[in-house]
Amino acid sequence: MYTCAVANQKGGVGKTTTTHNLGMALGKEHHVLLIDLDAQGNLTDACGLEASDLRATAYEVLDGAVRLSEAVSQLAPNLDLLPAGRNLAVAELAFASRLGRENLLKKALAEKAYDVVLIDCPPSLGLLTVNALNAANGVLIPVQAEYYALAGLDLIQETMQGVIDNLNPGLGLLGILLTFYDGRKSLNRDVASGLAERWGDQVFNVRIRDNVALAEAPSNGQSVFEYRAKSYGSADYAALAKEFEDRIKNK
Repeated sequence: MYTCAVANQKGGVGKTTTTHNLGMALGKEHHVLLIDLDAQGNLTDACGLEASDLRATAYEVLDGAVRLSEAVSQLAPNLDLLPAGRNLAVAELAFASRLGRENLLKKALAEKAYDVVLIDCPPSLGLLTVNALNAANGVLIPVQAEYYALAGLDLIQETMQGVIDNLNPGLGLLGILLTFYDGRKSLNRDVASGLAERWGDQVFNVRIRDNVALAEAPSNGQSVFEYRAKSYGSADYAALAKEFEDRIKNK
């Protein structure tokens, strides 16, 4: 099982879009679990689930009240989702004094084996993200093609290093993914060059192009493959799935 945390403390960089569409593409050949760890529940919404559909959420699984297998919803034959609820908003406080609070997700994942687990992390570097990093083999960092995004990479690298030093020495950077890319814009090209210069082959070769289908699909409760199969978004996430597979084979 390869567990990947999709993380960046900056919001609006494409974490949820990447988790959803990468998971859908990988689910064509692998048994995949998506985990929504964001109290906003954007991934849960994007997958077409409503509160009334949920038997349990990530909060109850982390709390130990419900087993993972009892809380997941099947999205496709090889694709499951552990949904989020608003109660995740109080998870930081609720679990703060608990012994082993950094291991809650890792413990829950030990119950059931998947080929790939993708975790949509909240836009912060708090306890939920630390749980994701502690449970993960690698981290995929979506980065929007703007200069402020480059500065934010240092902060998540520091958090990763703290987890490596104290909790999960096997954690590594799977790759940095450039999102909302428009090759016609000089700023986007400059940011891509800056990423490549500093991070080298740690940057995914695939770039997720700015595409209206990616923005519209979640409001229909669909992945981009279901919403518009012949779009740039579909092509880019299909290509990312292949590169993802190649990278995890070498880990």
